[in-house]
Amino acid sequence: MTYQTINPYTNEVVATFPDATKEEVEAAIAAAHEAFLSWRETAFSTRTAFLAKAAELLRADKRRYAELLTLEMGKVIAEAEAEVDLSADILQYYADQGGSLLETVTVPVAYAAEGEVEIVSEPLGVLLSVEPWNFPYYQVVRVAAPQLLAGNTILLKHASNVPQAAAMFDDLFARAGLPAGAFQNLYLPHELTEYVINDPRVRGVALTGSEEAGSIIASYAAKAVKKSTLELGGADAFVVLKDADIDKTVDWAVFGRYWNAGQVCVSAKRIIVVDEVFDEFLEKFRAGVAALKTGDPMDPKTTLAPMSSQGAADKLAGQVTEAVAGGAKAETLGDPVPSVGAFFQPTILTGMGPKNPSYYEEFFGPVAIVIRVKDEAEAIAVANDSPFGLGGSVFTKDTKNGERVARKIDTGMVYVNHPTMVKADIPFGGVKHSGYGHELTNLGIQEFINKKVIDVVDINAAF
Repeated sequence: MTYQTINPYTNEVVATFPDATKEEVEAAIAAAHEAFLSWRETAFSTRTAFLAKAAELLRADKRRYAELLTLEMGKVIAEAEAEVDLSADILQYYADQGGSLLETVTVPVAYAAEGEVEIVSEPLGVLLSVEPWNFPYYQVVRVAAPQLLAGNTILLKHASNVPQAAAMFDDLFARAGLPAGAFQNLYLPHELTEYVINDPRVRGVALTGSEEAGSIIASYAAKAVKKSTLELGGADAFVVLKDADIDKTVDWAVFGRYWNAGQVCVSAKRIIVVDEVFDEFLEKFRAGVAALKTGDPMDPKTTLAPMSSQGAADKLAGQVTEAVAGGAKAETLGDPVPSVGAFFQPTILTGMGPKNPSYYEEFFGPVAIVIRVKDEAEAIAVANDSPFGLGGSVFTKDTKNGERVARKIDTGMVYVNHPTMVKADIPFGGVKHSGYGHELTNLGIQEFINKKVIDVVDINAAF
C-alpha cells in the first residue's frame, strides 16, 4: 500500500509518505507499552484535562483542520467543519464524564459468597486502532478519547489516502499534554499488521472498515487471543410509512443518503416506501436529488462532494452497471458533474429485488436504492432482509407506532423521523455483518477494560 494525499477534486498527487519499517513499528510498540505503564497510574484529572485541551485546540483552529479533510478525501467544507466540531464534542464528553464511567462497583454478598466483593475497572494496555478515510477525525477520536481516558495507549493505522489527517493527531495530542508514546500514528503496511497484533504488549484491536478488512483483522485477533471490536459496512433501511410527512421525509432522505457523497456506513442506502405514498415520495425525492450541486468542495455553494478517490468512483460505477444488468433501472439526476476529479453523477436505482445479484451489496457513494413495498409488514421484512445491521430509520406521524416498528428492525440503531444519527453522547454499534462491539458513551469505554473482581475474605472463613 502507498500512503498518499491525492486531492479528489483534481486527482492531483499532493504528497507521499513512506511505510513504517519493522524497526520503527517495534520501537512504537515499545514506546506505547512504556507510556502505558505510567499513563494507567495517572490521575483521572490529568487525563480529563488533556482531553479538554485537545477539544479546545480543535475548536480554536477549526477551519485549518477542516481544510485538511477537504484536501485529502474531498468532503465539502461545511461537512468538514461539522466533523471537527463532532470530534471536539467527543473529546469534551469524555473530559466531562471522567472517572465516573469507570467507578468501582460493590457486589452485594449473598448465597455462598463471603467477604467484601468489588469489581474494579482497569485498562488493558496498548491497542491498535485501524480506521477508514470517510471520517478521518471522528473515527479516530471515537476510539482514542474513551480509551485514553481509560488509561490505555494507542497505535493508529489509518487509511492510506488520509496520511496527513492521521499525522495531525500526533501533533494535536502532544500539544494537549499527552505523554510521548501514548498515541502514535503509524504508516503501517498491511504485511506488518498481524505482527503488531501478535505482539504480547498489544492487548486489543478496534477496526472500522469494510467487511473484508474486518474479517481479516478479526481473524488475526482471534488467533492471537486478543479482544477486537468491528464497525463494518451498512445498508441502512429508511422506512417511509403511509402517514409520513412526505415533504420533510424527502428532505431527510436526500440528506441521509447523499451527505459525505453517500460515503457513510449509516447512510440511508435502502429507501423502503409503502405503496400508498411511493409515487409522491419518488417524484419529490428525484427533485431533491436533482437539486444537489457538485463542484469545488471548498465552495460553500457545493452540496455534493467528489468521492474519496477515482478508484472508489470507478468501483461504484461497476456496481451500478451490474445492478442494471440484473434488472434494476438506473436514473441519473442533476447537472452534469465535473469531468475532472472523482465525481459520480447522483443516481437512483429502482426495480431492485432479491433476485438481483447486487441486491445485498453495500453501495458506498451517491446512489440511492428506492424500493416499493405493499405495507408496513412488508417494509419490516425488506428492512430485515439484509446481511447488514448497523443503523436504520422509520418515518411516520404516529411516533408510538414508529417505535414499535423500530423494535422489529434487526439492527444496532434505529431512529424515528431522523436518519441514523451520530452524536457524542449516543452509543454506536451494529449486528450481523455490520460487526460487533460499541463505541462512544459508557459502552465504548468498557470495550477494552478488564473488569477485575477483588474479594477481601476473612482468613477464618469456612472452607
